[in-house]
Amino acid sequence: MEKCVNLSVASHRAQESNRRLAARTAHLLPETEGHGTQGRVLKVALTMFAERGYAATSVRDIAAAVGVKGATIYAHYASKEHILAELCRIGHDAHYRGLRTAVLGTSGRPVDQLIAYVQAHVGFHTTYPMLAVVANSELHALSKELGASTFLLRRQSVELLREIVERGVHDHTFHVPDVWLAVAAIGGMGLRVAYWFSADHALSAAQVADGYTEFALRLVGTPPRRGTAQAADPEADSVAQRRPRRQQKHEFPDR
Repeated sequence: MEKCVNLSVASHRAQESNRRLAARTAHLLPETEGHGTQGRVLKVALTMFAERGYAATSVRDIAAAVGVKGATIYAHYASKEHILAELCRIGHDAHYRGLRTAVLGTSGRPVDQLIAYVQAHVGFHTTYPMLAVVANSELHALSKELGASTFLLRRQSVELLREIVERGVHDHTFHVPDVWLAVAAIGGMGLRVAYWFSADHALSAAQVADGYTEFALRLVGTPPRRGTAQAADPEADSVAQRRPRRQQKHEFPDR
């Protein structure tokens, strides 16, 4: 009996360590979560797509988790792909709007815009990790037609960063060997945050955003600045250090 229990515990731990991402709670935009059955379908589908993957989730799985029949799902969405398309659109739309708002709220100097962009970029991925993972990693599953609006939003987000870096290079604020490589590196490192960050991480979302902002500034050859969150809370580092050792351990999902 004891051997069976030990095997069960070991199996559970193995499954935990093999999770696709660290976050365990699905968050959608407030205006989306309150849409009755349609909102519940999106939230359940988001959790399943994030944890299992789009291909490994069926409409029957979603319906069972929501507590409705499959026909009810089809009353709101024509197919599983339509559900994914809506989640991807929601994610990329919120991401782009957040980036644009942050950048427009600056002085207009490339360095200030880059700081605002990275703070908003990383902030989205710490606030909505499951949505970010699904909207990016499962985008390939969408047809050209259903993914058209999302592809456009993604291009706009990338183009916004490219313009910032390009202007910084032109006025000699930034120094990079290649503009596109800098854009790809800054955008890409922010995307990975969604996989390993969760609410119980040793670092707060603000600390992560500040750290990535410093990385981005170093990447473009600009002296780093103290992040806004750390400047506002000088004890943030000591608070993190006082948290239990278990939470201080940094683990990265294999996938």
